[in-house]
Amino acid sequence: MLTRDTLFRPVKPQTKADTTTEIARGIIQADADAREAKTHRLRTARLEREAFGHTQQPASPDKKPRKKPAVNAKTNG
Repeated sequence: MLTRDTLFRPVKPQTKADTTTEIARGIIQADADAREAKTHRLRTARLEREAFGHTQQPASPDKKPRKKPAVNAKTNG
């Protein structure tokens, strides 16, 4: 049975805060989707590269500069 309470439900007006929240969540979701797509693309490329045997050679360890011997301030003479 239809009554005015079941037929006409009061609609909550959307506040500016609700609008801002909705837009922010949309932007965050779009960024997350883009990040996941990029991760998937890079992972696929890496796995293909590894499948063909193109592995990156480990970098040689950096050599530390040699320390110069200390010069004595005292002189013999």
